[in-house]
Amino acid sequence: MDLTGPRLPRTLTARLVAVVVVLVAASALLIGAATALAMQRNLDQRLDADVRDAARFVAGPRRPDRDDDDFGPGQRYGSIEAYYPDSGESWGSVLSEREGEGWSASTALDTAQLTALDSLRADRDPQSVDVPDLGSYRVLVTDVSGGTVVAGLPRSEVAETVERLVQLELLTGLLGVLAAAGAGTWVVRRQLAPLREVAATAHRVAELPLASGEIEMTERVPARLTDERTEVGQVGSALNAMLDHVEASLGQRHRSEQQVRQFVADASHELRTPLATIAGYTELARHRPETSGTALDKVETESARMTALVEDLLLLARLDSGRPLERRPVDLSRLLLEAVDDVRVVDAERSWRLSLPDEPITVTGDEARLHQVVSNLLTNARKHTPPGSTVTVTATDRGFTVHDDGPGFAPGLAPHAFERFTRGDAARTRGGAGLGLSLVEAIVGAHGGTVTLDSRPGDTTIAVELPSPRP
Repeated sequence: MDLTGPRLPRTLTARLVAVVVVLVAASALLIGAATALAMQRNLDQRLDADVRDAARFVAGPRRPDRDDDDFGPGQRYGSIEAYYPDSGESWGSVLSEREGEGWSASTALDTAQLTALDSLRADRDPQSVDVPDLGSYRVLVTDVSGGTVVAGLPRSEVAETVERLVQLELLTGLLGVLAAAGAGTWVVRRQLAPLREVAATAHRVAELPLASGEIEMTERVPARLTDERTEVGQVGSALNAMLDHVEASLGQRHRSEQQVRQFVADASHELRTPLATIAGYTELARHRPETSGTALDKVETESARMTALVEDLLLLARLDSGRPLERRPVDLSRLLLEAVDDVRVVDAERSWRLSLPDEPITVTGDEARLHQVVSNLLTNARKHTPPGSTVTVTATDRGFTVHDDGPGFAPGLAPHAFERFTRGDAARTRGGAGLGLSLVEAIVGAHGGTVTLDSRPGDTTIAVELPSPRP
């Protein structure tokens, strides 16, 4: 027989019912055994008391009208007595039948029975002895004048009573076990019904197509099964929390997939434009050699534009992959000062202001990338604010802010300002691939910092916070 094959599933219901049945059976067995032992002890004590009474009667003075083998009134059926004189022949008899209310008839003990009783010695307490052909007896051996007297009563009534009690206990115990099994099965099934409902919810969720696309997970454990004061409620609440997390993760995955598709499409579009321009001017130079100088200048311009775009995309890819940046002390005050001086030279149409604390601010990071962050923010402000605007750069103990009084971001654009290839309205869109702010967020995030945007008409502030700046 193969003992390694699959076994029947041991359900929680079956295990709980089995435990209940075992406990009830063990309790019934212990109670029954204790009751039977107590009953037997009580009956043995009563039997010993009757044996002492019988011994006093047998050892007492003989009535003149009584034969030696006669039993007096009130003696039990099966009572035994024997007399062993110091000299002479011993005798004994057992009560065999009753004759009305008077004396009862008896049967004389044979030699083997007398010998079994003679093997006992006188004692103050009754003793147990097996008498041939008569069974087990409790007898009291008493020394009297001229010999020894033995009186006893059979133990058969005690044994029969205890046996009937044990049988009754076994029957009632069996009925109790069957009742416990039935009631336990009903109660356990009823109590585990909420758990089965929770499992059904999990099965319905498992049947949903979650491989791709936008996922809607409306299945949840009912609120009545999420009370964390109960075990089932804890399971239901944990499952709902897990489903919420899975739904959010799947939604984020779908959004990421959409962003990747949009990113590829936008990158392809941005690269296609300079490539088309280069191809057009190359074709023009081939057919009209006199335009070669202009064509080469345009090819160079578009190549530079395409190179910058590719470098930005490559930097974003490196930051997305978690490539570590340099970690060196950077004088943030000097970096801001140099960046503002540079943009003042390039753009004199706007007012550029710089606010620095008396003490220099030092942070830990990659100086080149942090300079790129500042340059991108200032370039963004220069391109998307009208001439005469004021741009203020303020250093703080946790980073810096860039504020301008331009038209601001459109209400629908502000939440997506840091997404890649994000384009605003005409007031804030003049060239560029839409990667400037996304690069700012990626570089600051790689440093463990954050970037926030607060924009309204005439008041736009971009705040950069870097971790653990050291003055």
